[in-house]
Amino acid sequence: MIKSQELADVIRMHRKAAKLSRDKLAEMSGVGKTVIYDIEKGKETIQLDTLRKVLGVLNIKIELTSPLMNNIGTIKNEKS
Repeated sequence: MIKSQELADVIRMHRKAAKLSRDKLAEMSGVGKTVIYDIEKGKETIQLDTLRKVLGVLNIKIELTSPLMNNIGTIKNEKS
């Protein structure tokens, strides 16, 4: 599981690589500028929809994995 500070570091790195200020990223994401600050400081109570907006602007994708995910293809084939 990703830790909030790891996510914060990835977002900060991408923002800086894109040469975006926190204010500009907030504007492009449609969120408040304090949200960007909170995310980059590792705040753990950011709303998922807000985080998705920021990640979308930075072109960061999150991949979901679990032991059950490996079986989804098998389950779909059995139902057919």
